[in-house]
Amino acid sequence: MSERKYQALMGNHAAAHAMRQINPDVVPAYPITPQTALMQKFSDFYADGDVDSEMILVESEHSAMSAAVGASAAGARVMTATSANGLALMWEIVYIAASSRLPIVMTVVNRALSGPINIHCDHSDTMGTRDSGWIQIYSENAQEIYENVIQSVRIAEHPDVLLPVMPTMDGFIISHGMESVYLFEDEEVKDFVGEYKPKRSLLDVESPITFGPLDLPDYYFEHKRQQADAMKNALKVIQDVGKEFSQKFGTKEYGLTEGYMLDDAEIVVVGLGSTCGTLRTVVDKLREAGVKAGLLKIRVFRPFPLDEIRGKLSKANAIAVLDRADSFNAVSGPLYSEVKASLYGEVNTPIVNYIYGLGGRDITLEMLEKVYRDLGRITQKGEAEQELTYLGVRD
Repeated sequence: MSERKYQALMGNHAAAHAMRQINPDVVPAYPITPQTALMQKFSDFYADGDVDSEMILVESEHSAMSAAVGASAAGARVMTATSANGLALMWEIVYIAASSRLPIVMTVVNRALSGPINIHCDHSDTMGTRDSGWIQIYSENAQEIYENVIQSVRIAEHPDVLLPVMPTMDGFIISHGMESVYLFEDEEVKDFVGEYKPKRSLLDVESPITFGPLDLPDYYFEHKRQQADAMKNALKVIQDVGKEFSQKFGTKEYGLTEGYMLDDAEIVVVGLGSTCGTLRTVVDKLREAGVKAGLLKIRVFRPFPLDEIRGKLSKANAIAVLDRADSFNAVSGPLYSEVKASLYGEVNTPIVNYIYGLGGRDITLEMLEKVYRDLGRITQKGEAEQELTYLGVRD
């Protein structure tokens, strides 16, 4: 492994560098805050001749994903990026990309969905597409989005998967925050991702195929089952790719989840995205005070790592799940409902939900300390007074 080269980079630019090193065949793009700087930086690489990509400037995000589907079906390695309302405008084609088993990689910069109009961070955009058939990988910082984008190509194109992947990062917090990021050598990344060899192509006139046909009841169900099986296969592939990545580049080993101070933790908070970095600081502070606090970071939300989550939370006395999105179902946020379902019938630990940070609302150390204090009281009482709390909202 060559010497690491550290640079001061925004998360958007770190992701753009990953795309430059991957050098995809086709990049359809449309700007939307806070993703714009990512594709703008890649367009600089394109204009300077640093990539061989065909960059297509389209008239909308719906068109961007449509172009991505067409290019991928023709056998190209395709990448793009979007945020929030842009992802929502792609909605129809996002489903088609996954159902057509096209290994597109699309970085999503998390932002609140309208309305009211808000350009700041929450997870309502990607949580809205959680059942679209895309693999979802959440990043804690700029270094992770850089490395997650690189790994996503290998995951998507694996023959046992062939599903699109959206590596994500929190809008403005990571996308526009300046961090120290080390970039790998271009040739090392090129060697890791390898050359894309599509299993099928619309341009193969010797073996003609059809993408996106009418699929009536006699076969539709079977095709959906194949798609579900591919998502299950992705659980192992994601771990295998993460292990190979770690060995090649000397990084931490990427898996489905990541525990922090979990071995003897009595009270545990579950979260994803940039907030996990803040939670580590809170855990360290509480540990110094003798509190056995821990953190479980969910890196991969789709496919949902049920067994791993169940195993890592089995020893906790009380659990809180943080959601940066609301399902408006009068019960909980989306991450909580899935974590609780994974524990049902297996782990009888009290578990509560906190919805926080909607529309970019700050999440402070004091707020997160309160969550752990609440868990301490739940441990003493053996039960929670309320299941759902809105953290940091004015009365």
